[in-house]
Amino acid sequence: MHWRQREICIDCMRSPTEGLKAESWRVNKLGDKPNYLWDDAGHKWLMETSHKNTHLEDAKKLVWLQQFFRGRVLAEISREEIEAIGERKKQESSGPTANRYLALIRSILRKACLEWEWIDRAPKIRLYKEAKRRVRWITPEHVNVLLMELPLHQRDIVLFALSTGLRQANVIGLTWDHVDLDRQTAWISGDNAKAKEDIHISLSRVAVELLQRQLGKHVTHVFTYAGKPIGQVNTKAWRSALKRAGIENFRWHDLRHTWASWLVQNGTPLYDLQEMGGWKSSEMVRRYAHLAPAQMAKHAEVIGSLLCGTNTAQGAK
Repeated sequence: MHWRQREICIDCMRSPTEGLKAESWRVNKLGDKPNYLWDDAGHKWLMETSHKNTHLEDAKKLVWLQQFFRGRVLAEISREEIEAIGERKKQESSGPTANRYLALIRSILRKACLEWEWIDRAPKIRLYKEAKRRVRWITPEHVNVLLMELPLHQRDIVLFALSTGLRQANVIGLTWDHVDLDRQTAWISGDNAKAKEDIHISLSRVAVELLQRQLGKHVTHVFTYAGKPIGQVNTKAWRSALKRAGIENFRWHDLRHTWASWLVQNGTPLYDLQEMGGWKSSEMVRRYAHLAPAQMAKHAEVIGSLLCGTNTAQGAK
């Protein structure tokens, strides 16, 4: 990412040298803070966060933000100005997307104020309200109807996704060097996992049979079409199959939700689900908790059995 060199905003009556001298005098004699620019802050932010998973995404966002903030003095950036930028991004895409940009601006300005001490205060930035994360899943009966409508190569991919809960990129990007059919396991390296940690997959009998059917089709990649690795699954054939199957409001990623929902409904503890799905945060897994009330009933009965012997419970009979 190429950032413009720091420029000093000067009065048109002064030469650049005079402007620099004046700013230096204010800093040294009066104790004023230098007029740090947004460019300085963006560059410093990227240098300090180069190790984070969000580094590249932050860089892309900052490129877009440069059209508004290039050469701007940090202390002069107002809340109203930031809100207008958020509204611009919201109109271009969506509220949640705009929030990602607003959150980055807020983080940089807070750091400039509280840690770098470049500005005296950071403007308050409000984010747009977002709907709760959706959990959309379908029944095994719906899956059977969908499979009948899919082309054979997509049928195998969908079945494998439902068998493992892997994300789309990990399914179509799976290579044979990450599969051990003898041990019935597969794994996703941290470099290719969303949480940046290795994911180990125990393969069911159905998953093993699916993989065995792919043997010999390609040297490196597991799932292919016409002799080439599959690069896209959200195709016209996929959407048409959903329509013919009568399944609405269903995305390819919802196969992962379906896998998780089925497991929870059949007694898989949430901490095991988190490990199996490669979620870094337990918060992401708790959205499936409401699907297992029957499984929780047996734990409630533990307390019920203990209360049966108390005086309170006997008096209530």
